This record gives sequence, C-alpha cells and structure tokens, in this order.
Amino acid sequence: MDALADVLDLARVSGSVLAHVHAQGSWGLDLQPPGGAALHAVTAGSIWLQVGDSDALQLMPGDLVLLPGGTRHQLLSSPGAPARVYDENLKLELTNDAGDLVIPGTGTRSRFLCAGFSYDSELAQPVLALLPPVLFASAAQADPDSPTQATLRVLMSELGRKEPASRAVVERLIEVLFVHALRSWLESAGESTPPSWLKGLGDPAVGRALALLHDRPERAWTTEELAREVHLSRSTLIRRFGELVGEPPLSYLAGWRMTTAARLLRETSDPLGRIARRVGYTSEFAFSRAFSRRYGQPPGRYRRGASPSPR
Repeated sequence: MDALADVLDLARVSGSVLAHVHAQGSWGLDLQPPGGAALHAVTAGSIWLQVGDSDALQLMPGDLVLLPGGTRHQLLSSPGAPARVYDENLKLELTNDAGDLVIPGTGTRSRFLCAGFSYDSELAQPVLALLPPVLFASAAQADPDSPTQATLRVLMSELGRKEPASRAVVERLIEVLFVHALRSWLESAGESTPPSWLKGLGDPAVGRALALLHDRPERAWTTEELAREVHLSRSTLIRRFGELVGEPPLSYLAGWRMTTAARLLRETSDPLGRIARRVGYTSEFAFSRAFSRRYGQPPGRYRRGASPSPR
C-alpha cells in the first residue's frame, strides 16, 4: 500500500532522456518543455539554472533539480550568459554520432543530463499542484551512497555503455530519479509547508491511513474504522489528518474515489455500474451525481469527451 506510487501510476508519469550534454566555454540553453516536467542532473563541472527573475542557482556534480510543472528555464555556463532556444534544429546541429549533445569551446567542461517527463495533465494535478516550481536535491547535503546518488551513477554508466536495451534501462532509471526528487522534497518539507496529502505521507499514522484509503476505495470506510486500523483514537486521527492533509479523512476519500473513477472512464470500457462499485458506490445514480459535482459533467459525457490517458 503506497499512496505516492498510486498517484504516480494514475498520472502515467513516464520519463525519457532529452540530451546528454558536454559543454565548454560560454554557452546557454533556453528550454521550454512542451508539457510535462523537466529534470537535470550534473555529473561534471558546474552549470547555472535560471528560472524567470529569480536568482540563478548553481548546480554542482551530483546535484539534481526537478521542475514539476515544466516551467520555462535556462541552463547557463555562468549567470547572464546568452542562451539559445533548445529545439530540434539546435539538437541536430550539436548532436554527435554517439548521440551526445556537444557545445564546443575552451575551458572547463561540464557534463549534465536533461530529461523530460510526460503525464496525464488532468490526473497528475493531485501531485504537481502541491509542489514548488523547482525541487533541488543537493549532493553536498546527501550521503554519497544515498539512493539518489547511486541511481545517478548507474544511469551515467548505462548512458556510456550503449548496450542493447540501454534506452529502456535509462528511461526506467530516469523515472526512479523523479521519485527520488519527490522524496528529497518530502524529507525537507518543514512546518511552513502547506497541508497536503504529500505532507501527510511523512507521518506514520496518517501515511498508513492514506495508504488504506488508496488501497481499498470501495470499502464503506468510517472514521472510527480507519482510526482503529492505524491505532489512533477517532479524535486524534481527525485532528492529525486535518493538520497535515488539510481535510478530513472521508473528504479526502471522496476526492480520491472520483480521481480513480476518472481514470477508469478514460482507460476502460467498463460499464458505469461496475466503475461505481469499484470506487465505493452501490448506486449508479449516486455515483453519477458525485462525479458531476467534481467534474461538472456526468460520467458518460466525460468518457465520450476524454482522450485516453498516455501509457
């Protein structure tokens, strides 16, 4: 039972390498992801990340940065360096026979990985809407043998080997790095972080309660039953769940049921009655009414107008 895995699976998050960059001299790349998230990892030298008018952030070897909403940004050799728009023409111009993107010049060489993530934008909102524009995982503040650093080393080794199925391996490792970036943010989230289900995952009892609701949304849960499952009193669960998640347990469950139902409507041809039962409704009419309140249209119309979720 894992609420974070449930949501990532629901959103169909999938990653791919955009470029493995070798850069020297004065250079800059202006990136506007076409929809999705962007991730950059530095393996040698240093680069600077510029997002809007905020101060540039220096990234050193082992550093990892995730932009969950795909915000336009620049990667630079130094703050203020001129940047070229990264597009297919630039990629073709700079990519060598080995598939690496090489920016020629003199001076210190920097190497870094650029990756992109696609997801179902509608169903990914429960995760991405809660995250800051930039998630930074510093290697200087991490154990060299941490999962993030270990994954990054394996990833870079795989990129250099060019063996059969390397692309498939690299894409899986990219998705692992995405999860590690989320974990790093969760571990560093302090008291000032607004309430959300992500923040609730950091509390053992509330995290288990969330996992139970995700694992069995069809169950006719009561707050008393949920409290017994996580070994808390009813009042303590309501208080702690509200403080961390921002809403009562059964209110959260109602939202999760509708998010799950939306995925089933988009991806399956199951009858409405079966979907209703899978998300805890014995009455198709009650399910349709609840779904219409959440999405502004009944389930049948939603299904006819929805595009299939990317797989």
